[in-house]
Amino acid sequence: QVQLVESGGGLVQAGGSLRLSCAASGRTFSNFLMAWFRQAPGKEREFVAAIQWMIGATKYADSLKGRFTISRDQAKNTVYLQMNNLKPEDTAVYFCAAEEGVPRNQAHESAYDYWGQGTQVTVSS
Repeated sequence: QVQLVESGGGLVQAGGSLRLSCAASGRTFSNFLMAWFRQAPGKEREFVAAIQWMIGATKYADSLKGRFTISRDQAKNTVYLQMNNLKPEDTAVYFCAAEEGVPRNQAHESAYDYWGQGTQVTVSS
């Protein structure tokens, strides 16, 4: 059974940085696609970034390229999201997601079967 546990959220001032972690367990993830999504109050869940566990290939939401970086530590079974130059509009609950294989539409939440509980990120102006 796949378990995803996010951590690292919190309150930060605009311009600051945070690194989120997603600890994955329950399976061998070599054939998995791992992703981060976020959901702001009153808005739909949106894609942030994804990474193929084995080869490290990445995909980002166009609007976040250059500020956010997804990475993984295979030895620790952990996926990270480094967020720099944070803005108040980045305030959201951030979710880790996983799917076996590489789904056609990596940017859509319906492509993922496994989800973490989320971690709150609040950026003050």
